[in-house]
Amino acid sequence: MSATEPSKPTPPVPGPPAAPLPRKLPPKAPAAAQAPAAPVAPTSSPEEVAKWGRVSEDGTVEVLENETWRVVGQYPDGTPEEALAYFVRKYDDIAFKVHTLEQRHQAGGASASDLAKQAAHLLEEATDAAAVGDLAGLRGRLNALTDSLSEATAQEAQAAKELVDKAIAERTALVERAEAIAARDLSKVQWKQVTAELGELFGEWQAHQQNGPRLSKSVSQQLWKRFRDARATVDKHRRAFYAELDDAHKSARDAKTRLVERAEALAPRGVDGIPAYRTLLDEWKSAGRAGRKADDALWARFKAAGDALYSARAEQAAAEEADSAPKIEARQALLEEAKAVADEPNIKSARALLTRIQRQWDEIGRIFPREKERALDDRLRVIEQALKAREEVDWKKNNPETKARANDMSSQLLEAIEKLEAELAAAEKAGDKKAAKAAADALEARRTWLSALGG
Repeated sequence: MSATEPSKPTPPVPGPPAAPLPRKLPPKAPAAAQAPAAPVAPTSSPEEVAKWGRVSEDGTVEVLENETWRVVGQYPDGTPEEALAYFVRKYDDIAFKVHTLEQRHQAGGASASDLAKQAAHLLEEATDAAAVGDLAGLRGRLNALTDSLSEATAQEAQAAKELVDKAIAERTALVERAEAIAARDLSKVQWKQVTAELGELFGEWQAHQQNGPRLSKSVSQQLWKRFRDARATVDKHRRAFYAELDDAHKSARDAKTRLVERAEALAPRGVDGIPAYRTLLDEWKSAGRAGRKADDALWARFKAAGDALYSARAEQAAAEEADSAPKIEARQALLEEAKAVADEPNIKSARALLTRIQRQWDEIGRIFPREKERALDDRLRVIEQALKAREEVDWKKNNPETKARANDMSSQLLEAIEKLEAELAAAEKAGDKKAAKAAADALEARRTWLSALGG
């Protein structure tokens, strides 16, 4: 390099500063409410600069710290003012961070533990910093801030511990409820209800994981293992239950399919197929469940087959009822004629009349529907029973044995009456009123009995 060529300025060489801590600023307020941060008072006055910093002839910059001058760097190609201004700006940067941290603490809302960590990083940065200013004062402010944050940090830690303890208790309760479900007699439970209960518990578990405090890995894994094992137990029994149910449904479905086919095969038999269909219906009831969808579809086919048979019977009944109309009229006419049976005084003539009516009644044949036939039969039966009652009374009255007994008793009564008449006459003649009265009473009784026997 020639002597006339101007030399290039040498950049300042600061001492090795501590690594700066990334700023963690609080969330920004809305634009309308956001106030500008208060600027840090600069230390650029000549008095302040002179108080805390000096520059040697070779451009070495020193800072006064604890009554001792410490080299912070070199600025060989500038003026002393430029050299000091450079390192004052370094100080101002640190001071601005400290001031911002103090403001965040005073404003509240930020995590005390996070602020304490940032204060520790700034304390590191302010220690042996390549800057000119009241570094000891910054460290004092940071120490005071750290002391202030320590109590809040402890409170936060206690609150966090309480939240974790509460979360552990709540998750443990979820685990115990799941284990209680798994401990039931799972062969007798309603699986729809159990599945809903366990699904609700799992949803609560996921909500705890997403929204609750973070648990230690060991506790979290232990609780999850218990919850997972309970779910696995329930799932195992549920799968076994539904597998068995599927087998039962398949067996019932196959059996009912065969019943449907047999019922449909009865169609050509019409009314004659109804007894066989009723037997198939009994088998259907004992075949078991085939699942709602399959049951509904198979029952629709089975019922349709039965409806076809009963429809044929309804048609046959309608035809039979139409054929029975003249028969009903004929029997009603015979009932009108049979009323004369009760009016006939001669029992033999009454019986002959009723016998003829009964013969004509049978010749008319069966009547449908059967209810109408029974109603007509009941009316004729009343007439038959009335005549039978008359015949029984007549038979008792004209029975030879009965007559013989009555005649024998009449003879005895006549003899007794003659004897009592003689006794009455003797008593009256003798003036024995007592004997006369007894004979008269006995005589009256014997005459009454004789009158009852038709004597």
